Amino acid sequence: MTQEIKRCDWATKNKIEQEYHDTEWGIPVHDDRQLFKMLVLEGKQAGLSWTTILAKKETLCEAFDDFDPSALVTYDDKKKAELLQNDGIIKNKLKINAAISNAHAYYDVCEQYGSLDNYLWSFVDNKPIINSWKSTKEVPASTPLSDKLSKDLKKQGFKFVGSTTVYSFMQSVGMVNDHLDTCSFKTNS
Repeated sequence: MTQEIKRCDWATKNKIEQEYHDTEWGIPVHDDRQLFKMLVLEGKQAGLSWTTILAKKETLCEAFDDFDPSALVTYDDKKKAELLQNDGIIKNKLKINAAISNAHAYYDVCEQYGSLDNYLWSFVDNKPIINSWKSTKEVPASTPLSDKLSKDLKKQGFKFVGSTTVYSFMQSVGMVNDHLDTCSFKTNS
């Protein structure tokens, strides 16, 4: 007899959300490239739904060299113009410029802190914050900690890193575990 899988409420609408929820969301990430990619993708979500980003993720990764900072820092006006013609991505000039600007900020942070991982995870004392929620309605859109990290990221030169975006990022890379208490994917470590 198989046990029924219970998911957080937001991950029950479609297959793409379910897969993301089950395989990525809330799992601690310590790889600098993956952390950077998720930070940029979360910024691209601003004003859109995460489902939109997930649906375009493959095309976005292809168009932006898998969000490799070493590639992004070389993007010039010709590359930006090419991206603005790509129907498979979010064609927002500010968001395109932010991805490039964020790659430069990434290198500055790595120089100062040794890695993006060291920098980001220091905000949670290098261990996930495990929250206890009974309902999605209880989960905040931002917190004083996401306010603090957002402010510091902006000081470091990052763009599209408002507090709500940063909190969503923290959830996505497992700095914060906001799986509902009833969720089969909830861990306490």
